[in-house]
Amino acid sequence: MAKPLPQEFVYRISTGDEWAELERTGCTLGGDLDRSTGCIHLSNLSQVKMTLKNFFLGRTDLYLLQIDTAMLADGLIYEASDDSNYFPHFYGPHRSFAPLLLSAVVKADKIELANNDFTSCLLDGAAL
Repeated sequence: MAKPLPQEFVYRISTGDEWAELERTGCTLGGDLDRSTGCIHLSNLSQVKMTLKNFFLGRTDLYLLQIDTAMLADGLIYEASDDSNYFPHFYGPHRSFAPLLLSAVVKADKIELANNDFTSCLLDGAAL
């Protein structure tokens, strides 16, 4: 699969604690996985439900953040996770592992879990 074309928005699945930190301090370095790999893990809209089902099933404290890719500039890099999926990652300028800034978040929406399916206003109509 070819690398996806740059999109206007990418998405961050954020815990309630992470979203509260972003609102309180204006930035976040993400969770343990992000800190250990030196990048903020993101998704394209079409990848969000798959990511939710693979890594967040059972969680009820999640938010979906819509992030303006222009605000991430050259710190946004698409990387292959397998033969068919490229995921966006935010490293920051010169791969410096910069924090994700609240100013890059266009919209935040609470993710609801009902009948083992995740929904939110941002996800309505998103491909599985």
